[in-house]
Amino acid sequence: QVRLQESGGGLVQPGGSLRLSCATSGNFFQVNDMAWYRQAPGNERELVASVTTGGRANYADSVRGRFTVFRDYADNTVNLRMNSLKPEDTAVYYCNKLPVGPSDYWGQGTQVTVSS
Repeated sequence: QVRLQESGGGLVQPGGSLRLSCATSGNFFQVNDMAWYRQAPGNERELVASVTTGGRANYADSVRGRFTVFRDYADNTVNLRMNSLKPEDTAVYYCNKLPVGPSDYWGQGTQVTVSS
């Protein structure tokens, strides 16, 4: 059973910061490139940032320069540091492997709301 547990979301004002964390199963973390995805109301889930097993990061254009994704190899977590948050960043954020298939398991996600 894959474990994907996202945490760290909340309500923040525009320009603020949050750090999300995703706890995963050890083997799942070690063998997969990992990613953060988000889904806003009425929208499809989209890829936000990814990090390879070796730690190389990639970002969607909409978040590049504001978000940082990194792996913590000590506790098998994938983290997303989000700075300069905008209202359009409001969404439920999920972590999973990359690529992810249509039948793959998803965790509950964590809600991020950017509003004044």
